[in-house]
Amino acid sequence: MTVKELLLIGHGMVGQRFLEALFEQPDKWRVTVLTEEPRPAYDRVHLTSWFSGTTAEELSLCPPGFLSEHGIDLRLGDPATAIDRAARTVTTRSGTELRYDALVLATGSYPFVPPVPGHDSAGCHVYRTIEDLEAIKSSAGSARTGAVVGGGLLGLEAAGALRAMGLETHVVEFAPRLMALQVDDGGGAVLRRKIEDLGVQVHTGAGTQRIEAGEDGSVRAMALSDGSELAVDLVVFSAGVRPRDQLARDCGLPVGERGGIVVDEHCRTEDEHIWAIGECALAVDGRVYGLVAPGYAMADTVARELTGSSAEFTGADTSTKLKLLGVDVASFGDAMGTTEGALEVLYANSRAGVYKKLVVSSDGRLLGGVLVGDADSYATLRPLAISKAQLPGPAEHLLVPADADTHGPLVLPDEAVVCSCHNVTKGTITAAVSEQGMRTVPEVKKCTKAGTGCGSCVKLLSSIVDEELAAGGIEVSRGLCEHFTHTRAELYEIVRVKGITGFSRLIDEHGTGEGCDICKPTVASILASLGNGHVLDGEQAALQDTNDHFLANLQRNGSYSVVPRIPGGEITAGGLITIGEIARDYGLYTKITGGQRVDLFGATVDQLPGIWRRLVDAGFESGHAYGKALRTVKSCVGQAWCRYGVQDSVALAIELELRYRGLRAPHKLKSAVSGCARECAEAQSKDFGVIATAEGWNLYVGGNGGMTPRHADLLATDLDHETLIRTIDRFLMFYIRTADRLERTAPWLDRLEGGLDHLRAVVMDDSLGICAELDELMARHVETYQDEWAATLADPERLRRFVSFANAPGTPDPTVRFVPERDQIRPARPDEDGRVLISPNLEVRSR
Repeated sequence: MTVKELLLIGHGMVGQRFLEALFEQPDKWRVTVLTEEPRPAYDRVHLTSWFSGTTAEELSLCPPGFLSEHGIDLRLGDPATAIDRAARTVTTRSGTELRYDALVLATGSYPFVPPVPGHDSAGCHVYRTIEDLEAIKSSAGSARTGAVVGGGLLGLEAAGALRAMGLETHVVEFAPRLMALQVDDGGGAVLRRKIEDLGVQVHTGAGTQRIEAGEDGSVRAMALSDGSELAVDLVVFSAGVRPRDQLARDCGLPVGERGGIVVDEHCRTEDEHIWAIGECALAVDGRVYGLVAPGYAMADTVARELTGSSAEFTGADTSTKLKLLGVDVASFGDAMGTTEGALEVLYANSRAGVYKKLVVSSDGRLLGGVLVGDADSYATLRPLAISKAQLPGPAEHLLVPADADTHGPLVLPDEAVVCSCHNVTKGTITAAVSEQGMRTVPEVKKCTKAGTGCGSCVKLLSSIVDEELAAGGIEVSRGLCEHFTHTRAELYEIVRVKGITGFSRLIDEHGTGEGCDICKPTVASILASLGNGHVLDGEQAALQDTNDHFLANLQRNGSYSVVPRIPGGEITAGGLITIGEIARDYGLYTKITGGQRVDLFGATVDQLPGIWRRLVDAGFESGHAYGKALRTVKSCVGQAWCRYGVQDSVALAIELELRYRGLRAPHKLKSAVSGCARECAEAQSKDFGVIATAEGWNLYVGGNGGMTPRHADLLATDLDHETLIRTIDRFLMFYIRTADRLERTAPWLDRLEGGLDHLRAVVMDDSLGICAELDELMARHVETYQDEWAATLADPERLRRFVSFANAPGTPDPTVRFVPERDQIRPARPDEDGRVLISPNLEVRSR
């Protein structure tokens, strides 16, 4: 097979999707990718999560090994500067000339900056790349007031980022309402009210006239078209984007009157060797699509064309669902009711901040809708609208919250698109279950790609899979695993009510078989959370997973890391010296963690007790980095040191960490306390976070970072100290009592029937009458807590397990090898001749 040369210009989300689709077929292209950014493709949809701790690596969309596996030559920081269509070559900024048989333009878009005087002053930024965010964060460190020009999707995300960094924040939008392209006047009014309730000042119907700079050239004020002036020292322009089509213009390819490279239904330009996809392309329907789902569809179209199949792109669904500053917003189909004869059905609850509108045809078909404040029904309503299906009942029944889910996924026709990111229909999903034998959601996701994009359709996907299994006579098990028909929450209640203290009794009375690596650690966690002794005592020891088994974190080369608890990040000079001496004496790798602790890497199993002994003698205890338990309560320096602080955040963080240390849960728990609204501790990205106010403390719950970042929701405001502690106690114990296995607080809260309002009623108003039980459970935990490291050291029987070889105590594991790097050690890779570390004598040198 002849291998042809393919050039891809641009490696954003759409470019990466194109590469993945291209190599789903047998390779017949040699691919070179040109990009001006310094890193491979990353997730711009969740770009804002970078401010709450998500790293660039976590945002990456390029799987490890993908480029090398397919022989892709990715040239970072070397963008294309010219295309010679006659010679079929592309010249890069470095002067390299590359030949192509096929050229795919995925150059994306650039931020539009209004050409107002002063727009290039120091302190003015755009919001498009990770480098842009780094610049904004740097400027915010010395700023007090920020303004965002643009009240669309990205503008409100930028406003949320400024607010989270503690800046007084303004949003300036030229249109008469926020998100003018997605929501109507009614939805815009509710959205504005909810955002202003969060302290963000909104200015609609006003344009930016000029940016005024001080003597040092930095922003000091913004003049608006309504005659007002804002004193600001940071400005973010998020007033829309424009297609990056200059390369096409320069080589003579047709572009649209308002920009965009003209393509046909196959995404091919006027030149038969050149295609364009994503935000740089003007589709055959005359639109430039600024959303990722249409870009993915274009990428798939061109990939199929280049691998011998026929495909077309003639238009796409522009529905959107997202959470902006904690407010759910969604629009789908004909949201503005432009279809002739369209009728509107409205539901509004201004007290609750909820607005819903459905647009229906005169013959009862759903055309579109707007949801603000409550978008739970989006997953079902959007496919109905896109397929223009008949409504299963009166439209008003679909809007009332209590009835929102009564019609379920089976009312959707097979042609309804469930996953718009990958254009997967309900029929494709049901066929995967009924015809291909898929039995679980992960299997269906892998088979169809549904739910692997933005993730907004996963709840509906799960419902469809369950419904299809049930329709085929296959029982849908809700049990924890094959050995228990009960859920984790049900097992928790059984253990608590019956006073069960061991796995054997539980499985004998309520399960079958001998257990597995799913149920054993889950039951171990339940037993630990109910205070059933040390995790390494008796039968419990055999239930623990790898990390809990040795009270340390297993690393890639078989060594372990040790993380002592440092409450609130506060540590004495003596404590730091002790940790440093231990690391030196044992030859360990040390790193400051994101949770304000010190991680010691490279310990072998037999070294763990000796390391713990020195830490415990110095006053340290286990940080439970290995357990599904509280990890850290991060804090800023607070009122004691910071000129912005209004409460003592360090003292509260230490109190919370010492109170909840060792609390076993369905998943790890992270927390933070910020001493003011500048939010330096990033409390709103934690499972529970606290932010100081002049009157007390605001409590946020259900946030997390990681692969699916979620901002926490505001549970209560201006709480006094006693009420704050009591509310957190009850929140944690209610979560532990009702969550599924390995379910973090964020998905648990999203799944909780009634959501935040129900949680508030349970833990603050005692609506279920269980608060006394929750209080008692937490009190028992606090009273019976003991440090697992110290307790292990005190018991010779427990210590017997800490050997690499039971028949040769003291002999190090020869497979655990290290190499020197940057004055420390790291695990040896398979191709490296590493050395066994049996003492701190491994020579270390800088590279």
